[in-house]
Amino acid sequence: MKVLFWIACVAILIPSRLFAQAGPPYQTDDPDPVEYRHWEFYLATQHAAAADVATGTAPHVEVNYGAVPNLQLHVLVPLAYAHPAGGRTAFGAGEVELGAKFRFIQEGTRRPMVGTFVQTEWPTGNEAEGLGTGHLHVLLPLWVQKSFGAWSTDVGGGLWINPGAGNRNYWAAGWQVQRHLSTRATIGGEAYGTTADEVGGSSSVRVNIGVVVNMTDQHHLLASVGRSTIGERVVQGYFAYQFTIGPNDPLAR
Repeated sequence: MKVLFWIACVAILIPSRLFAQAGPPYQTDDPDPVEYRHWEFYLATQHAAAADVATGTAPHVEVNYGAVPNLQLHVLVPLAYAHPAGGRTAFGAGEVELGAKFRFIQEGTRRPMVGTFVQTEWPTGNEAEGLGTGHLHVLLPLWVQKSFGAWSTDVGGGLWINPGAGNRNYWAAGWQVQRHLSTRATIGGEAYGTTADEVGGSSSVRVNIGVVVNMTDQHHLLASVGRSTIGERVVQGYFAYQFTIGPNDPLAR
């Protein structure tokens, strides 16, 4: 409740001259797939700094496509880096992410939207240099979304299948709230937590605030920053340029 109160205060104080679902720039996702025959392209970078290592992408490319009504296909290809404290920085191919988002309940006046977004992370990064884990990881989630005027919220989570020596499967859950300030911008915040992902590890909770700015109907800027509040101390950030296009847009003809 303290997190939601803080988000609401920020939304009220920022001027309303500055549209968005969860997913980028947040860790919490949503059940709303890309529209049929529409595309989303992201050129993005994300970073996380802990006491012993800094990791991230510089950059990564994400593509989403509405393959059929209510179904989105997803691919993310990163150039990753890892910089251990006191060591050298490794840079190279990261772990490719493939996924599919499927909405099975559409939002109604009182009924929330419900769907899943299955994601897989493939062992394409160099494990020895900290750019990958050497194992396939799978997320099996459930996401719920509801809108209330200028406000919207997404909540849900799922189970990460996390193989590897010393690793354990773990649960992840997020709650995100956004306020549409105008057709040009949306601000929001989230709390995202996980149980321990390794034997002897601990749970974690991270809090992020973010903004989406619509420069035009096709060109968008997304950003978020945040830090951990429970578990290992981590500071993180995300920034992306997003380009969206549909079958009736001039560039698609």
